[in-house]
Amino acid sequence: MIVSVAYFILYFSLFIALMALLVFNRKPYTLKLGYQPRVSILIAARNEEHTILRCLQAIEALDYPKDKLEVLIGDDASTDTTRVVVDAYIQDKPQYTCITITHTLGKAKGKANVLAHLAKLATTDFYFYTDADIAVPPGWIKAMLSEMREDVGVVTGITTIEGNGFFAKLQAMDWLYALGLMQVVSDLGLRVTTMGNNMLLRRQAYEQVGGFEGIDFSITEDIAIFNQVLKRGWGFRNIYNKYVLALSTPAATLSAYLQQRRRWMRGSMHLPLYMAIIFILHSAYYPVLLPFFAYTSVGIMLAIFTFKLLLQSVYLHICMRRVGHSASWWMYICFELYMVVSSVILIIYFFLPVKTQWKGRKY
Repeated sequence: MIVSVAYFILYFSLFIALMALLVFNRKPYTLKLGYQPRVSILIAARNEEHTILRCLQAIEALDYPKDKLEVLIGDDASTDTTRVVVDAYIQDKPQYTCITITHTLGKAKGKANVLAHLAKLATTDFYFYTDADIAVPPGWIKAMLSEMREDVGVVTGITTIEGNGFFAKLQAMDWLYALGLMQVVSDLGLRVTTMGNNMLLRRQAYEQVGGFEGIDFSITEDIAIFNQVLKRGWGFRNIYNKYVLALSTPAATLSAYLQQRRRWMRGSMHLPLYMAIIFILHSAYYPVLLPFFAYTSVGIMLAIFTFKLLLQSVYLHICMRRVGHSASWWMYICFELYMVVSSVILIIYFFLPVKTQWKGRKY
């Protein structure tokens, strides 16, 4: 009983503090670029015949001079028509190059190996990373570069899900909520993480750590390179606004969703302690609340549940509004149910003795 009460006091105190920071400690973004350097966009693609055209069309629509873009695509031994689709699209676009990856560089594997090869081909000082199932916004390059100060080695944008389906909308809310929690911590100047589908690396910082081939392999290669860059003393910036909001295709099946989240959960093992505490406190809510029911009344338990739902919904509403998204009031209730069910399933699935499948490979 005492432990449960102490937990709820800590949980709600932390949540209210995060809410206050979200509202009152938002860092301003410059969104002005004094110069326009040449940049490289690196895309790893494996069996993406249904999504990569959308990705390339978004890049073609970027609000940035075409002659200052270098788009490098790595075909990672695709067994579908990915290469055919890419070649057809870029045949009259000299700034695009597609290569087939045939061998491994250093310690890199899978996607990290593809990106290592593409970095070898890059001829600029700024590496932009996105995925073949991502559509970046028109202002992406300018907005990301505007935060690349002299001491900054990595800039991270935000990503959410695009789709009209019910499950897709819940995934979109999930992404924006989680990234909103991370942004508050990032705005305090504390290290959090990055996202490999929406990331900018300074070439000097990348080469200083030896590239993807020079660091220990990780199934979450973006977090691995981020941590290594920061260890070398480089700064970072996380941006939470519509100008860097990339749109991903949703996980089409429950199996794909579980595999995706399992991989992310493995990556979360490398988060700093303060972020781990936030996520542990968050995920422990229902395991603490349900046994607490045995010691108290239904009214008290419902009051605690309602307070949590209210705080979470307001927080999520602010996050969504900042990127031009919205949701009906009943979706916030559905999101709470989604969080409960998905958390239980994912915790169980994470500890099953099975390998993680990613792009047709097992790790």
